[in-house]
Amino acid sequence: MYLLQTLTAKFTPKSHPKSAPSTKRYDTFEGVFKPTLLTILGVIMYLRVGWVVGNAGLLGGVAIILIAVSITFTTGLSIASIATNTRLKAGGPYAMISKSLGIEVGGAIGLPLFLSQALAVVLYIFGCREGWLTIFPTHSPFVVDLCIFGVVFAIAYISAELAFRVQYLVMVLIGVSLISIFASPITWQPVESIHWWGDFVGSVENNFSGINFWQVFAVFFPATTGIMSGVNMSGELKNSRTSIPVGTLSAIGVSTVIYLALCWWTAQAAPPQDLVENYTILVDKALWGPAVLGGLLAATLSAALSSLVGAPRILMALGGDNVLPNGQWVAKRSADGEPRRALVVSGLMVLGGLFTRDLNVIAPLITMFFLLTYATVNLVVLLESSLGLMNFRPTLRLPRIIPLYGLIACLLAMVVINPGFSVVAIIIALVIYIRLASQPHNEMRPADVRSGIFVAIAQWAASKVVEMDMTNVRAWKPNVLVPIEDQSQLLGEFRLLLDFCQPEGIIKLVGLASQPNVTALSGHIRDLSAALRRRGVFTTFSIIDANVDTAGIIASLQALQSDFFRPNVLFVRMPDQREDWNQFLLIFDEARRLNVGVMLFGSHPEAGLGRAEVINLWITPQLDQVSMPERLQKGSINLALLMGMRLAQVWKGQLNLISVVPDTELVDQATQYIEELRDLCRVPSTAKTIVRVGQFEECMTQVPQSDIDFLGLASAPDFDVIQEAIAITGSSCIFVRDSGSESALA
Repeated sequence: MYLLQTLTAKFTPKSHPKSAPSTKRYDTFEGVFKPTLLTILGVIMYLRVGWVVGNAGLLGGVAIILIAVSITFTTGLSIASIATNTRLKAGGPYAMISKSLGIEVGGAIGLPLFLSQALAVVLYIFGCREGWLTIFPTHSPFVVDLCIFGVVFAIAYISAELAFRVQYLVMVLIGVSLISIFASPITWQPVESIHWWGDFVGSVENNFSGINFWQVFAVFFPATTGIMSGVNMSGELKNSRTSIPVGTLSAIGVSTVIYLALCWWTAQAAPPQDLVENYTILVDKALWGPAVLGGLLAATLSAALSSLVGAPRILMALGGDNVLPNGQWVAKRSADGEPRRALVVSGLMVLGGLFTRDLNVIAPLITMFFLLTYATVNLVVLLESSLGLMNFRPTLRLPRIIPLYGLIACLLAMVVINPGFSVVAIIIALVIYIRLASQPHNEMRPADVRSGIFVAIAQWAASKVVEMDMTNVRAWKPNVLVPIEDQSQLLGEFRLLLDFCQPEGIIKLVGLASQPNVTALSGHIRDLSAALRRRGVFTTFSIIDANVDTAGIIASLQALQSDFFRPNVLFVRMPDQREDWNQFLLIFDEARRLNVGVMLFGSHPEAGLGRAEVINLWITPQLDQVSMPERLQKGSINLALLMGMRLAQVWKGQLNLISVVPDTELVDQATQYIEELRDLCRVPSTAKTIVRVGQFEECMTQVPQSDIDFLGLASAPDFDVIQEAIAITGSSCIFVRDSGSESALA
């Protein structure tokens, strides 16, 4: 403990206790290229390249390397494109994804990625231990694991700067090991016979180990999954826009050359069967075997160190965005800018992984999470480049085929490597996304590209609809324009509008206010709109500075005709004063001219909406011998039928279809008309048909008491007649007139 404190003090810059944490900034070579290269050149390079060539042959091995590198290289290009478009904050790939697709998607990918980075440390420690035991076979494996973990954790805890300094020594050891390999006489000896291609039988099995080409690929691919090691340092780079592209792509390029050279070297180093059976062929055939063994130990130690440095930074970013419970605690940096709290959490996870003693069961899942991250990064670039967003202006602009290939290749690689774990990884990510998306957002979330995606989809859909018939009655949905004059106006109709428009309808609120009242009404309508949206109804709002309410309503009707989702129903409340009625007639005339339906709501002063159970729908029987569509249009009953049936369904109430005829001779015809209407309009079987004979006003008192009545709105409605209807029915009434764009028969 004393040594750890001494080293921590040595590598911790002096700072005032009250000053903000000062974070060390790294350049391209130290912060990106070196950790990325050293993570790629890991245990698989030393212990599995010969096995790959032995199974697949020289050309097969080269094909496997190039296929794997094509995935990481296209992903690296996508990473570079994102990095050149913006300066990334801490969190690496999580920051990239969350900034574009939102914190929910970023968290769904970032949290499994953090777990993978932490558990990858365990795998690297196990690999380092195997190399150590070849030198000291009598040592206890568990003690060796704990010692390696202690060294790695101590270095990472002191600072990332110390970790990067240690990696210079690692780089030297790996370089010496490669020199020892290529300086071997094998490199210069004449090539006698090379196993060019694996003896795959129908791409099912070969003569040595009974595995196919893609199974060999699955073993090799994890070697290329270290490309995020430098990206994880995004928040601590001097210039992430330059360092991430240059460092990542350079590391991929250099490592690819090394892997291809080793592929050629092993192909002539031994017969295929020896390559398959002897994992330490590089050690045995090198000029000086101990140098290669030292490189193996150094490479696995460095990979563990890079992962343990990167994982806490992803966790810190997740905590800073409150993706984790009490995330601000883990997001806090120490005085010298190191995420030590996140490191301790990561270290505990690694320590727990060490006690499992075998991570082979979940090792494929780790690879799946890496691939899922790569696929999402490619998806981000594909979406942003396809949407034509003004804020996506990377200095490295890619043809869309590159991220598209990267996305498809990552998904195919997941299926090829392990279909079962692919499904598990996707399900885990979806569960995390659903969990994050369902949480209430108490703070303003940063802007992302998702709105642009929806806008692009909407624009495409709008262009297709315009090419077709926008008045298609089968696609009709209520799009209700609701004028509001004061703050308490919709208190009674709020539930009614919800019942009319849930779930697929639209409500457009228009506030009508004179200049002194605009601010107050704006806040009220904004809250009202939010309340409607919380209940699942798509709602928009606007405010019109109108001294005369009638003029404001007419102006709204006219202006919204250019809206793609233009209103097809005007919902207005019955004026209290008779002197306002003539102005309402002007509104009705303009709605007729613009083919907008009208729903005039007259609230009963005492009954309100009653028990919200019984709906009386008054139908004027159309007895002319014409088609049913013509009858419904003539009677202007389409909108009333649609709204009445919807209300009965939502209320789970009783719908009564009522007609009045002047004499008994017309009862059968009226009944037949309603029954035919019920059949063609698919009226629920629970609805009742009622036909009364006599004067309309008298018959209104002879029907079941309702909670709301639907009646037709005459071409020239009379204020007194409407008031009388409300009084006679003893219920609130809605007076309806069709727009012509709806059909109860559709």
